[in-house]
Amino acid sequence: MNLGRRKLRFAAMAGVAVAALVAAGCSSSSSSPSTSSSGTPIKGGTVTWALPAGITNNWIWPFYSITNASVYNGSQFQWLMYRPLYMFGNNTDTDVGINYPLSPASQPVYSNSDKTVTITMKGWKWSNGEPVDADSVLFFIHLAMAEKANWYAYTPTLLPDNITSATASGNTLTINLDKAYSSTWYTYNQLAELNPMPAAWDVSSSGAAAGSGGCVTDSAADGWAKCKAVYTYMTAQSKDSSTYATNPLWQVVDGPWKLSSFSTTGNVTLVPNPKYSGSPKPQISELKFVPFTDDATEYTALKTGQVDIGYIPPADLPPKPANSAVPATNPVGSGYNLQPYYVFGIFYAQPNFNNPQVGYMVRQLYIRQALQETMDQIGIDKAIYRGYSTPTSGPAPNQPPGNQWIPSIQNQNNQQGPYPFNIAKAKSTLEAHGWSEVNGVMTCQDPSKCGAGIPKGQQLKMTFVYSTGQAAVTAMWETYKSDASQAGIDVVLQGQTFNSIIGESAPCAPMGPKCNVQVFAFGGWLFNGPGFEPTGEPLFATGAGSNSGNYSDPTMDNLINTTHTSSASGAFDSYATFGAQQLPFIWNPNPYAIQAVRSNLHGVTFNALDTLLPEYWYFTK
Repeated sequence: MNLGRRKLRFAAMAGVAVAALVAAGCSSSSSSPSTSSSGTPIKGGTVTWALPAGITNNWIWPFYSITNASVYNGSQFQWLMYRPLYMFGNNTDTDVGINYPLSPASQPVYSNSDKTVTITMKGWKWSNGEPVDADSVLFFIHLAMAEKANWYAYTPTLLPDNITSATASGNTLTINLDKAYSSTWYTYNQLAELNPMPAAWDVSSSGAAAGSGGCVTDSAADGWAKCKAVYTYMTAQSKDSSTYATNPLWQVVDGPWKLSSFSTTGNVTLVPNPKYSGSPKPQISELKFVPFTDDATEYTALKTGQVDIGYIPPADLPPKPANSAVPATNPVGSGYNLQPYYVFGIFYAQPNFNNPQVGYMVRQLYIRQALQETMDQIGIDKAIYRGYSTPTSGPAPNQPPGNQWIPSIQNQNNQQGPYPFNIAKAKSTLEAHGWSEVNGVMTCQDPSKCGAGIPKGQQLKMTFVYSTGQAAVTAMWETYKSDASQAGIDVVLQGQTFNSIIGESAPCAPMGPKCNVQVFAFGGWLFNGPGFEPTGEPLFATGAGSNSGNYSDPTMDNLINTTHTSSASGAFDSYATFGAQQLPFIWNPNPYAIQAVRSNLHGVTFNALDTLLPEYWYFTK
């Protein structure tokens, strides 16, 4: 399985999570061995973590566009060094709420009928001695105001557009909003996107004095010229990944870890930050991320003891027992304990509504229905994921089972939602809309029925660009291609690395020259930002920065906007129900990983939000 990031995307495999308020848990007694304290704890030691196949870190600055947004760059890399304003998740597999003790700011206070937010910083220090104060947050807000088009979390009319003023005084930040918002939504889906930044980054040239860039004191009066210059410089520095470990900019941290070494091939080493203001302090001496090109190589490294933490590919798992989240037998032996790594997110293929070749076809709901009805989620779970997945059937996560966000429509047809696997129905639906098979491929014969923009003779053919390196993902898309062909849909598969796909995923103009990808199949979305409450603004709102498929529907926009101001459960249910009916995505199975943890390594858990907290880990002897 792969993830994407926080922040967003993930390649089909690790963990994803969201929402503040998930009551149903996914915990299992199988997780207890790695969290037990048997043996004598020792300080120090190096932990090696096997990255999912095909995944590497490639962006260090916590301000970026959608083309660099993934959980691997965010919550599993940047957050270790640069704490966001509010941390989410804890050292458990089920906690997906705000973790105020691990955050550099105290709980926000809403006043003025929820139109004013006051944030008090805790007085932490950056590793160079600078304060992590209100100016550190104002710096980020000003950058977002200056570079909205280059910020992956931006949705028009939302942050930073909904801020009428923001002022900093010492450790106090006061934000005035354009109207009253749900305090839960604003905290979880707006404030959660803010990352304090040091004055050492407020520069526009090498060797410049900290703060000399002037972004903290900039304003719209000069068109945010100072912030734009800082953005240009800092972006150039972050693009130079070969210097991450040597560039002094990236050594200024406020998290529990700092970078020791970085290779563009994916080998990364983090060591404790001795000046970390928060708690707990790291106990291990090093954390190493180790890259792999494919599942088989990673699994060999795990079986031969070359890594301390790694995943077991689905093909190597025994079938899932009915009463347990983990296998009854351990494929890697007694030297490792097994734990589930749940995903509070959604998995999908994302049609590009603005692609010149297929955009006018996927804009037709009946075609999206046919594409969904040829996805055999239950069969793929049994044959490929060995029982370690659940269907995705709409914009609300189906994991953990029974969580409060799932609308009733998504539970239909064994959680396949309103469009369960049915090749015959997919084919008949196409035929009813003017298509018939020609040489095995559905071809439009009656443009008046096929839909706007679809000419006579148009073949129902499209290319799915999927993430390579993981055998289960490849097998899933090959199965889909075969099933779709039985309905006359010609699916062409094109494998690329995960980083390559998200690098092509910026929203594009209608039928424009940069809309080359027809269907993005990089994996899915982890609800750990933008948005920890699983509302739809980052993915489905018109013009949203993470809306790679350029989906746009005025009803969807209105339903999303209602979730921002109403805390009533019906508001979310209406949004999620519409999303399940309208199929902005083609839903895929949501797998969860089975992770192996060295038996003498303790305190390791896999939070469903992908919150990585190695400061809790320790070895025993």
